[in-house]
Amino acid sequence: MAGTSAAERALYFFGRPLVRCFYRVTPLGLENLPDSGFLLLPNHISWVDALVLQLACPRPIRYVIDEAYYHEPISHPFLRALGCIPINPRHSHHAVRAAAEKIAAGEIVCVFPEGQLERMGVLLKLQRGYELIARRANATVVPVWTDQLWGSIFSFEGGKFFWKWPKRFRYPVTVAFGKPIKPEAADTATVRAELLKLAEFCFSRRPSLDRHLAEECVRGLKRGRFGTAVIDGTDHSKLSRAKLLGAAAALSRHLRKGFQDKRIAVVLPASRGSMLANLAVTLADKVPVDLNFTMGRAANESCCKRANLRVAISATQFMERIKDFPWPEHVLKLDELVPQMKRQIIFWWIVSALVPARLLLRLLQVPKNGGRAEAVLLFTSGTTGEPKGVVVSHRNVVGNVSQFRQLLAAKKSDAILASLPFFHTFGSTVTLWYPVIEGVRIVTYPNPLEAATCAALIERYKLTFLLATPSFLRLYLRKAEPHQLRSLRLTIVGAEKMPLDLATHFEKRFGKKVFEGYGLTETAPVVSVNLPEPIADAEPTNRLGSVGRLAPGIASEIREPDTEHKLSLYETGMLWLRGVNIFEGYLHDAKRTAEVLRDGWLRTGDIGRFDEDGFLYIEGRLSRFSKIGGEMVPHEAIEQKIIDLLELSGRDERPIAVMGVQDEAKGEALVLLSAVDLDLAELREKLRDAGVPNLWIPKHIQRVEAIPVLASGKLDLKKCQELAAQR
Repeated sequence: MAGTSAAERALYFFGRPLVRCFYRVTPLGLENLPDSGFLLLPNHISWVDALVLQLACPRPIRYVIDEAYYHEPISHPFLRALGCIPINPRHSHHAVRAAAEKIAAGEIVCVFPEGQLERMGVLLKLQRGYELIARRANATVVPVWTDQLWGSIFSFEGGKFFWKWPKRFRYPVTVAFGKPIKPEAADTATVRAELLKLAEFCFSRRPSLDRHLAEECVRGLKRGRFGTAVIDGTDHSKLSRAKLLGAAAALSRHLRKGFQDKRIAVVLPASRGSMLANLAVTLADKVPVDLNFTMGRAANESCCKRANLRVAISATQFMERIKDFPWPEHVLKLDELVPQMKRQIIFWWIVSALVPARLLLRLLQVPKNGGRAEAVLLFTSGTTGEPKGVVVSHRNVVGNVSQFRQLLAAKKSDAILASLPFFHTFGSTVTLWYPVIEGVRIVTYPNPLEAATCAALIERYKLTFLLATPSFLRLYLRKAEPHQLRSLRLTIVGAEKMPLDLATHFEKRFGKKVFEGYGLTETAPVVSVNLPEPIADAEPTNRLGSVGRLAPGIASEIREPDTEHKLSLYETGMLWLRGVNIFEGYLHDAKRTAEVLRDGWLRTGDIGRFDEDGFLYIEGRLSRFSKIGGEMVPHEAIEQKIIDLLELSGRDERPIAVMGVQDEAKGEALVLLSAVDLDLAELREKLRDAGVPNLWIPKHIQRVEAIPVLASGKLDLKKCQELAAQR
């Protein structure tokens, strides 16, 4: 190492082998490192980041560190020998000058731009101090990402540093060096975007993501196998994890022997039976297709035809409730089939409890790899037309569960209310596959609209996680008592934009914050979520009005909606995403797949932006904007303004909806669908007085009996458009 002192060479000589005893570091992108001096910008996830980075880099790195740490009596001699640069945050000019001089001398200077250790394993706000060094030294900036250190004893995983057992010996760590960025282009938005791309690149390389979903489920159920897996909220019956695995294994053998079909429909609400059916189909190496029985006959006929569904799993009592359903030729009724398989279930229950996971997987003939093969088929709700079949791979589900696991950091005492149907992407991954794999107890209930019963279940079983849509959550305000929700420690809403008044009213009544998340069926579904602060005075982990920070391993870009020209992350435009959770495509629909998938990137159809702290704001669906006079006019913003002005926020049902219709003069005109009596002239006057632009003011009001919504509470855009077109 040219240019290093004898003391520094001695430290490297003894230090490198010592660090290698504990970490197995794989460097990537070394060809991106300039030969001259440059500024290195890594993420900051653990106390040993500097050691790992130095192990990955072939040249010495000079770290800029807080002078309080630099002058610690024990560490000072080592830090001085390694050429570290102390910095006083209030008087940084000396450190900036010293760093610039070292870069000019051809050395590598490293600054941790977050300025502190991550507390949730996701990228924090980037401080602008590094820009001073880059400009003063006219230095090339190289972003670098250190992956898989979250979970080590030196990270804050589990809410503490150090005081936990190591999960692995010789921790595998990936260090990816990005492409150099010119100093004038290295603003925080650009560096953040590049760091997220490196994070996605590293995350997607993890070997565990290629496991078969069934293997993950078996390994998950084998842990704590005598604990409760699921409680059915209708009759309060319980299934242990070993019993669930045994029953699913027995049913999977029956499905393997009796049916050659690749896909098997599951037509059941959220219940113990639905959980058993989905798990059994997966163990049989087939694809579960949970059908949305609330969509109507025509839509489900389309789904069955598109997916070539000839076999369905249901139950007699439930079949009697949905008379007008296009049942396929073979229907397996769990209430008849399970009693006939009692001996097989007992046998597999014993085997599941006693046999090691690796041997059990061989006995069940579970493939070693799942990868990009189809694991789950979900159909979109059909808000804008015929339902689309979303092909979700093993990699998608396993990856998204891994992402959600890091965000949620569940404890052994945690339990989830699973009232969202499994045909809903949120219900499928978060309340079905996640708890099976992670060992989180769930209580199922088939109807999320029955908030009084759901609240009683939360109280009875001391549930800690409530996952819902804003429409369902509003029902709790009217039907639940504050003491019933006392055990909740995390309430997350998704699927539709959360009205700010709902969060305020819910916290006022129950003393519980509501955290909004964001996802799509095409993203398996979790993309981002707000979360409670892990400790006091930490970097904020939630922001009202946003949908939170991106989950680990997801990259993003903001592009101009029409030209797809890349914009800054801080500008408003079309949100594009890339990650292990991005779906494989639409079933038998290459044209629509090509419209949304480009080189691994997903065009979400949502208009959004990021703030400097990394929080994502969704302004609305592109389909919920009108182009009037060359300007993008947001329907949801207008709706919220009208609701606020007319004080319509306390209603359980949607009072209004804004839709765009064709207009010869302006291209489009706004029609206000209203379930309440409104005077157009009076409304227009109030909107003008509130400073609303003329282009945003509806041209017509269409009185309707009720605003059409789907079972999830989402606006039924197709029916709303038909009503608006009647003008």
